[in-house]
Amino acid sequence: MHAVRVEPALPTNIVLLRAVNVAGTGLVAMADLRATLAAEGFGRVWTLLQSGNLLLDTDAPADRALERRLEAILLDRLGLATTIFVRSLPEWQALIAENPFPAEAREDPSHLVVLAAAAPPQPDAVARLIGGYDGPERIIAGSRHLVVHYREGIGRSKLTNSRIEKVLGSPVTGRNWNTVLKLHDLAQA
Repeated sequence: MHAVRVEPALPTNIVLLRAVNVAGTGLVAMADLRATLAAEGFGRVWTLLQSGNLLLDTDAPADRALERRLEAILLDRLGLATTIFVRSLPEWQALIAENPFPAEAREDPSHLVVLAAAAPPQPDAVARLIGGYDGPERIIAGSRHLVVHYREGIGRSKLTNSRIEKVLGSPVTGRNWNTVLKLHDLAQA
């Protein structure tokens, strides 16, 4: 009888690419992203939609070092210059569990947006963002993200990613609540 060695599963991370396949910028095929990262030795790599949502298995911590590594790989192999945001599955689960807008998540999920931030939103910057804006959106900061309810729609809002990035001093990328949940479900599968 031969012993079978079972390798432990690698942790799954949620990877968000900023400004990919949006309005003709950052064009990249999801198949190319998957193949490139798989060739770099990551475990399973899969995508959701065409807008830069990846899941990948790796034992590397979900931190800035991994984000920089992924950014360098995509720039070197695909010529894609983008900011990358990596979140561990436990971090993603906590983000969902701590959602400050549960009613909006149920009733208006396409207008509830999680904005992952490259640097943790500082309380003074968040206060300036909220205090310096009188629009209808509601904003709550998390540890490495903001949650914004765009109750009148995202397209007409004056609370743009550019404005948020300027006040926070950090790049952000947004995903609506439907996508947040789909990424979670895929990561759990």
